[in-house]
Amino acid sequence: MSSSSQRVTQRRLKGLLLKRFGMAAATYALTGVVCSVAMFNGLLQASWPTALLFTLLVTLSQLGFFAVFRAGKNLRFRDPSLTEPQMLVALGWLTLLLSSFDEGRGSLLVIYPLIMLFGVFELQPRVFVRCALLAFFGFAGLNLYEAFTLRLDDPAAATLQVCVLAAVLIWLSLFASYVQTLRRRMRQRRFALQAHQDTLRGMMRQLEDLAATDELTGLFNRRHFLRLASRALDNLRAGRQHGLALIDLDHFKRINDVHGHAAGDRVLQAFAAVARACLRDGDVLARYGGEEFVLLLPDTDCEQFAACCERLREAFSRAEPLGVKVSDLSLSVGMTLLTMHDDLDEALHRADQALYQAKRSGRNRCMAAWEEADA
Repeated sequence: MSSSSQRVTQRRLKGLLLKRFGMAAATYALTGVVCSVAMFNGLLQASWPTALLFTLLVTLSQLGFFAVFRAGKNLRFRDPSLTEPQMLVALGWLTLLLSSFDEGRGSLLVIYPLIMLFGVFELQPRVFVRCALLAFFGFAGLNLYEAFTLRLDDPAAATLQVCVLAAVLIWLSLFASYVQTLRRRMRQRRFALQAHQDTLRGMMRQLEDLAATDELTGLFNRRHFLRLASRALDNLRAGRQHGLALIDLDHFKRINDVHGHAAGDRVLQAFAAVARACLRDGDVLARYGGEEFVLLLPDTDCEQFAACCERLREAFSRAEPLGVKVSDLSLSVGMTLLTMHDDLDEALHRADQALYQAKRSGRNRCMAAWEEADA
């Protein structure tokens, strides 16, 4: 992945984490509203200075988390969301807050599962259970401390509250484990689907290569060449020209008759190997049919194109097909030039006429359509 893509991904992750932090901050704010209602109704056993100090400390803790998220320092941790630290801090504040309640304590127990829900989709089951145990022992310890100090007004109600909280936390722990199992299975299926898609794309590329390639020579086939040549002709600009040539291996039928078709195949493969060595990377060569080939040389002129075809003809005359002793190898070439607004079929016809003239003139030579025009 490039550095720019990484920066975009980190920016999106940072935005997502800030949104989740905003949800947590909203939960704190709603809890503050509930506590204000409780205080006005005399259910919160704390003075206004104590309540303001508690609110200030809670706000400072959240500002600390916000600063970490804003600076991006959370990305250094294994869990960039810092879900467990945020939950532990929230559970600690809630337990401390409940110590100031008496009659209304049971109503605020719902905030425990509300906090725990933040970790259902993020925390591993063992980490979630750890947070649940902290919530349970925090609340149970609060009630035991008040019972030990003889400040627990209704032991039966406190016992019921502890049992209800235990049941809810156990259910949430099981639910979190189930959710994480589902996420793991979905992740595995996504990876498997990605692997299948990659395999499918590879097979599609292989099929495209097979559809565009001549099996014997490894060169492009006629259909693919015509597609490439049409595209090159469409992109041709004024003042530029492409070279187009039809190449025919001389006396190929005689090679097949004397040495066999296997020898003929070796000669075709030898020509393909020679042509690859003589041509540039951007040049396009294809098997046009039988022993005939077609060549497209982008961005060239008469002299360069003729020199290239002549070099190819001389190189083939020195070729030695693998495992076959064939003497006097030669080829004939018909050349023409493609210009802007030219017609590909007409250009192929011009090259074919030039090839015909090369054959009539004794073979083993390169003839150009522009030479006939000059004559």
